[in-house]
Amino acid sequence: MEPMTLTADPVIGTLARSEPLTWLRTGLPPIAGAFAETGLDPTLITDAAARLRRFAPWFAEAFPETRAAGGIVESGLAEAAGLRALGNARLGAHLRGRLLLKRDDALPVSGSIKARGGFHEVLEFAEAVAREASLDAEDPRTYGSRSFRDAARTYSVVVGSTGNLGMSIGILSAALGFSVTVHMSADAREWKKALLRERGVEVVEHRGPFDEAVAAGRAAAGDDPRVHFVDDESSVSLFAGYATAAARLRAQLEERGVRIDARHPLVVHLPCGVGGGPGGVTYGLKREFGDSVRCVFAEPVRSPAMALGVRSGLHSDICVQDIGLSGLTAADGLAVSRPSRFIGERLAPMIDGFATVGDAVMQAGVAVLEEAEGIRIEPSAAAGLTLPWRMARAAEAGGLPASWNSPETVHLVWLTGGSMVPAEEMEAYLEQGRALAEEFTADAALFAE
Repeated sequence: MEPMTLTADPVIGTLARSEPLTWLRTGLPPIAGAFAETGLDPTLITDAAARLRRFAPWFAEAFPETRAAGGIVESGLAEAAGLRALGNARLGAHLRGRLLLKRDDALPVSGSIKARGGFHEVLEFAEAVAREASLDAEDPRTYGSRSFRDAARTYSVVVGSTGNLGMSIGILSAALGFSVTVHMSADAREWKKALLRERGVEVVEHRGPFDEAVAAGRAAAGDDPRVHFVDDESSVSLFAGYATAAARLRAQLEERGVRIDARHPLVVHLPCGVGGGPGGVTYGLKREFGDSVRCVFAEPVRSPAMALGVRSGLHSDICVQDIGLSGLTAADGLAVSRPSRFIGERLAPMIDGFATVGDAVMQAGVAVLEEAEGIRIEPSAAAGLTLPWRMARAAEAGGLPASWNSPETVHLVWLTGGSMVPAEEMEAYLEQGRALAEEFTADAALFAE
C-alpha cells in the first residue's frame, strides 16, 4: 500500500480520524498453515515453560508472595457475572455466552502481563551468566549463591519501556544481582519510576515516546558482551515467555469444566501496545486451541500502532504520526507509536481482529469494573472490557456469524495491570472513572472488512 493512498483505505481512514473501529478479519485461512509461515520452533514454548518451572523454588524464596503457588508466577481466572449483567443492562446488546477475566492485573511480583515475558528473558540470561561462571545453571539454588551474585554484578541488563515491562525486568534483574537500567518513555507513570529506583534500578527518563526509549536503551547497550538489552520490539525470549500463558489457561478452563472446541469457541480480548505480550499469548492460544480461539487486539484510538502496521502491511516501517495521530493516551501502557516488526510480520495471519477504544471508555471502565466485580485496574487494562458487547451487537444485527455471540461462546477479557498502583493514584483513577461512567459504552464502532 502506497503512503499516499493510506488514508483512502476505510480502516486506516477511520484510524486517522481517531474514531473507534472494529476490524474483524473473518476471512482468515485455517490456522494450520499460518504456523509454518511464522518460522518459529514450537518447542520455544515448552522450553520457556520448563525454564519457569526450574526457577520456581528460587522464586518461592526470593519473593514470598509466590510461595503459596510453589514459586510459579501465574494469575487467576475469574467469572465475571457482575460485569456481564451490568454490560447487558447498559451496553445495548445481550451477551449470550460466558464472560471470564484473566487476572494478569494481579500477577505476583510485578503485577502485569509483562511478568511472564520479562521474567523469562531475564532468567534465560541468568542461566547464560551461570554457565559462563562455570556454575550449575539447572540448579535453582545457584541463583541465591554468593558465587552467582559475584558473577551477576559484573553484568548489566538494559530495557526501554512505557512502564510495565520495565517493572518486570527491573525488579527481577535487581533481585538476581544484575546492574539494571530502564529507559522510560514520557508516558511512564512517576510511581513506577519511583518503585524501580527503590529497588536499586537506574531509571533514565525520556521526553519522547516508547520507540525513542527503546532506541536509547539499544544504543546504551551497544555491543558490550556484558550488557544484555531486552528488545521489546523483536525479542523471541520475551515472546516465548508470554506464550506460556496459553497452556496454563487451558488447565484453568478445564478445572472449571469450560469446553473449547468448534462448537464452543473462545474469543479473547487483549490490550495491545507494541504487540509483544498479546502476540505471544495469541501464538500460544492458537497452538492450544487452533481455529476454536479468536484473538482480538484492543488499542487506544490515538495510538493504534499494531492495527495500522498490519492493515498497511508496513508493520514497524510506519508509525501513528504518519497518519496524523499524536500517539498520546491515558492508557500509558499502550502508548506506542510504532508496532513490533516481529509480531506484525510473523503473527499477522493469527490475529483475528483489532478494535480501537477511546480514552474516556477505558477510564470509565476502571470504575465500572470496580463497581461490578470489586477489581481495581489501571486504564490500559480496561481496553477490552466493552468489546464482547461490540461483537454481540454485530452478531445480533447479522454483521458477524452467530458464533461470535452464542450461548456456547466464551468471551475472555485479558486484564493487564493494576495491583501495584499506589492507593492514592488508584483512588484518582476511580474518581475520574466515575465521572466518566456514561462514556462506558459498546459504541457503534465501524465494523470494516
